[in-house]
Amino acid sequence: MRTQLHPKLLVADADKAIAFYTQALGATLNHRAAEDDGIVNHAELVLESIVFALAQQVPEWGWVDPGALGGSPVLLMLTVPDPDATAERMVRHGAELVIPVENRPYGMRQGRVKDPFGHLWVISGELR
Repeated sequence: MRTQLHPKLLVADADKAIAFYTQALGATLNHRAAEDDGIVNHAELVLESIVFALAQQVPEWGWVDPGALGGSPVLLMLTVPDPDATAERMVRHGAELVIPVENRPYGMRQGRVKDPFGHLWVISGELR
């Protein structure tokens, strides 16, 4: 077995999050598991070679989304061929542009987007 790290994003509404990530990022839903009461406790999404998961918040389990914390304590770094198009697509599907995608002095084209569930994404690519 090889070492892997798959982030699991906690969200207020898992099915809305699945719809957002599949539409805005082009991710594919690989697996969805729900409790008898309908709470999605695991959904696995694939974006090219990236695997990430999400689950609905369950405060009594200690699972809370960024809104319950007053913001996201984590930046998700996503490198893509066209960061401008990716950020624009995310915004078109309900995300908020926090920092515009621009050429940065450290050699990346980068910006920041907050998705509709409070997670912060740094969208990066090659300089133009």
